[in-house]
Amino acid sequence: MAISWNDFEKIDMRIGTILEVNDFPKAKKPAYQLIIDFGKEIGIKKSSAQITVHYVADKLVGRQVIAVINFPPKQIANFVSECLVLGVYDENNDVILLTTDQPTTNGMKIG
Repeated sequence: MAISWNDFEKIDMRIGTILEVNDFPKAKKPAYQLIIDFGKEIGIKKSSAQITVHYVADKLVGRQVIAVINFPPKQIANFVSECLVLGVYDENNDVILLTTDQPTTNGMKIG
């Protein structure tokens, strides 16, 4: 299904840096709770991410990720996810994060 350019522009994708990673034992599928800095304009947002297969929690801190920041908050068990961290599924349906190949200012818009 094709979308219009106007539809695409409604999706607010930004770069952010992971500040904190916590295990999320109450999630139905293995996941981490992420605290992400999207810069001064947007601030700090939380996300639940099913990325435990390819990533170790302490190695994620300081890593930049791309996320959709304008979805409504979503309750996941006892946690409210405020953004959707983007990734691609590998052949086993495990998530590989989307990121940049060079450090970028937090909050920069993906377009």
